Amino acid sequence: MNIEVVKSKLHKVTVTEANLQYVGSITIDEDLLEASNIIENEKVQIVNINNGERLETYVIKGERGSGEICLNGPAARKATVGDVIIIISYASMDFEEAKSFKPFLIFPDTATNKLV
Repeated sequence: MNIEVVKSKLHKVTVTEANLQYVGSITIDEDLLEASNIIENEKVQIVNINNGERLETYVIKGERGSGEICLNGPAARKATVGDVIIIISYASMDFEEAKSFKPFLIFPDTATNKLV
């Protein structure tokens, strides 16, 4: 039996841009992607602490070291610049494997979105 478990989490990053005219997705600083073990085009869930919105989209790699967190396309309507969000990815794995799996939990500086 396979179950879904949290694979990666960027806990409390701040939205730096919302670009309604983009096709869709979330752009994330490459440093944050590497630290959290999230890859470009991976499906993620976004939870907005400020307004309670929840959505799913896919990841675009942002400029390394920029602190960029940009909601694109329709997702841009779910948050405004300055909102604090949590970004979560999940993995499907065997039940027994899941018992010992340790997710990548990253807690960046919320003011700068930089690793601390």
